[in-house]
Amino acid sequence: MAGHSKWANIKRKKEKEDARRGKVFTKVTRELMVAAREGGGDPNANFRLRLAIERAKAVNMPNENIERAIKRGIGEVEGEKFEETIYEGYGPGGVAIMLEILTDNRNRTAGEIRYLFNKYGGNLGETGCVSWMFDKKGSITVDMGSQSEDDLMLAALEAGAEDVVVADGIGQVFTSPEDFQEVRTALVEQGYSIQEAEITNVPQNTVVVAGEEAAQLVKLIEALEDNDDVQQVYANYDIPDEILEQLSS
Repeated sequence: MAGHSKWANIKRKKEKEDARRGKVFTKVTRELMVAAREGGGDPNANFRLRLAIERAKAVNMPNENIERAIKRGIGEVEGEKFEETIYEGYGPGGVAIMLEILTDNRNRTAGEIRYLFNKYGGNLGETGCVSWMFDKKGSITVDMGSQSEDDLMLAALEAGAEDVVVADGIGQVFTSPEDFQEVRTALVEQGYSIQEAEITNVPQNTVVVAGEEAAQLVKLIEALEDNDDVQQVYANYDIPDEILEQLSS
């Protein structure tokens, strides 16, 4: 998972830059709308909405934007209607890729995603072709601060976590979806600064990718993440840290 941890750090830095241009706001707004539509506008009773609000605040979305998106979701304010779907395929090196999509036009989105896969040496597959390679997990990213890896490991496992990965002063705690909120609360109570907390898809195994295939894969993932309809990109690659840093610079 080292490659994923490194990429997660790079992605967070990129999101901060994108937020200044409003790029991330588009994705967060859609998630707020769909979460509110599916579970109601009260974050205390809607766990998905609570996570969406936290993500919105993490990218400094103004409160009035958050409130407007929630109102659009529950129908108090008119707006586009988005539907959720999953796209699956393969990238360079045989890397499995799964996308969470929110779109108001499936035909347009399918064409755009297929084009990106083809452009960067991958191919869009059929439903179910790679989803079996991923497990649904809670993921909590924390700033280690002055705490040691052993400290975080002990705190997380005692709270019910399944695994902990530490890289570059950032800890990533994995839980079952059911234990996610309890572990998150326990870490906050012990003074850990939560950078990101989400229900995600974690690959069961990873594929090492290097050379030209790694370069193509990074271009594909970046292009997919830049697409407004793509909410999340999951992939089972492992690119060595030194190569990943070169490609992301």
